[in-house]
Amino acid sequence: MQFPFFAALLASILHVLAGPDHLAAVTPFAIESKRKAWKVGLYWGLGHLAGMICIGILFYFFREIIPIEKISEFSEQLVGFVLIVIGIVSVYKIFYKKKNHKHLHVHEQNPIIHGHEHQHLPGGNHHHVHKKEQKQSNLTSFWIGVLHGLAGIAHFILFLPVLAFENQVDAIVYLLGFAIGILVAMIAYAFVLGRVSMLTKTDHNDLFFNGIRLAGGLFAIIIGLYWIFYAG
Repeated sequence: MQFPFFAALLASILHVLAGPDHLAAVTPFAIESKRKAWKVGLYWGLGHLAGMICIGILFYFFREIIPIEKISEFSEQLVGFVLIVIGIVSVYKIFYKKKNHKHLHVHEQNPIIHGHEHQHLPGGNHHHVHKKEQKQSNLTSFWIGVLHGLAGIAHFILFLPVLAFENQVDAIVYLLGFAIGILVAMIAYAFVLGRVSMLTKTDHNDLFFNGIRLAGGLFAIIIGLYWIFYAG
C-alpha cells in the first residue's frame, strides 16, 4: 500500500514542478500575495485536480460523443493567452501605483473601526495585501488550475498505473497520493516565492522586490507565447 502512495506522490510532484506553464501561472500571484502566497498554490492545485477529474469523466463516459481532444487543444491555447494576460497585468502593476486609498483599521487611542485616506510613500514601512485582491488571486489561480487540468490528454499517462493494480485499495491510495503531491508541490513553490517576496519588501528593498515582480511577469508572458506558438 505504501508503494502506490509514494510512487504517485513523486510522479505528481515532478508533474507540477517540471511544467513551466504551471509555475508561470502561479508565480506573479505568489509574489504579490507574499505572506498568504501558499493559498495561491492551494487554489491552483485544487483547480488542477478538478480539471483533470472533469476531463477524465468526459473521456470515460462520453469519449464517443464529445470531442475530448478538441476540448483539450482549446484549453491548451487558452492557457497560453491567460498566462500572457497575467504577465502583462503583473508588469503593469509595477509601474502603476495608486497612491491614495482607504483602509478600515483601529487606533489604540480610538478603538473604533474607521477609515481614512493615506499615501504609500517611497521607502515607507507600509506593507499589506488587500483582501479583495487576495481573493481575486485565489479564484484566478483556481480557474487557471482548472484550465491546466483540462489541457493535455497526456495527463492520463500519469493515471495508467491505476489500471495495473490488482485491487481497488491500491488504486485509491495511488489517486490519493497523486492529489496530495500536486497540492504539496504547488503550495511549497508558492510559499517559498511568497517568503522571498515578503523578505525583500520588509527590508525596504523596493528595487529588488520590483525586480522579482518584473521577472515573474515576464516569465508568464514568455511561457504563454511559447505555449501558443510552439507547444500548442
